[in-house]
Amino acid sequence: MRHSGLQREVLNLYRMCLRESRKKPATSRSHFEAFARAEFEKSIHLDKKDFGAIEYLLRKGQRQLEMYSQPGIRDIR
Repeated sequence: MRHSGLQREVLNLYRMCLRESRKKPATSRSHFEAFARAEFEKSIHLDKKDFGAIEYLLRKGQRQLEMYSQPGIRDIR
């Protein structure tokens, strides 16, 4: 199955979130993974053609990933 450019970006962001969660302490890793999954599931209802909303959520997700990737952030709830 071939994905569109936006679909690839969304999948790439999700993979980056999971990779970053592996850098966190083992005790809080599941919290980061659950948070990422919940954030993506919130937007599962979006129409694939709503490019503005998808691009907005991608930028928001990238900012959140950048913030939660900082070494000082050890847990999320």
